[in-house]
Amino acid sequence: MITPVLPAPPAAPPASRRAAPDRSASADASITQWALAARTGDAAAVERFVRALHRDVQRYVAHLCGDPQAVDDLAQDTFLRALGSLHRFEGRSSARAWLLAIARRAVIDSYRHAAARPRLSDLPDWQLAVESAQPRGLPGFDDGVALLDLLACLPDERREAFVLTQLLGLPYAEAARLAGCPVGTVRSRVARARATLADLLDAAERPAEFVTA
Repeated sequence: MITPVLPAPPAAPPASRRAAPDRSASADASITQWALAARTGDAAAVERFVRALHRDVQRYVAHLCGDPQAVDDLAQDTFLRALGSLHRFEGRSSARAWLLAIARRAVIDSYRHAAARPRLSDLPDWQLAVESAQPRGLPGFDDGVALLDLLACLPDERREAFVLTQLLGLPYAEAARLAGCPVGTVRSRVARARATLADLLDAAERPAEFVTA
């Protein structure tokens, strides 16, 4: 049985809980500093940078690509591109947003490459790839599996906006830059995605209610 609980929408937290965004911002700041240090050849900084963002990159490309077998390769390609471009990174955005933009380009390039050759399968199962990269224990979902099924029902743009902001925790402004659209568009996509997910959860609950009635 699916419990109809979605991640809570952004709201002003009480004073006792306002440290969480600060911790997130602090983590992003640290990762950005590691990226800047890695430009000078600091091996320890490179390792910290990669370790800190490897899961985020996997989760993001898993939600974007249509080939579950390609997730690890796309993540590796993303980091190879990033490490080769670190000399151009100046810290104007967070290193995480910068890296996810590279991941997005890697997925797009993989689509273009795939379009130039015959498809091996007409039924790619991207959910399998997402599930393998999905963290466990999301509130209201059994190991995140139900959420993956519901996300598959969303249009691509809404799913991407939801994943970036609600699962990866990217600020709306950075998600907008990454998606190449206004902040208001990202907010609208997230709101519509949440409404759709809530409706789908309600619909999934109704048969169970009738059975127990």
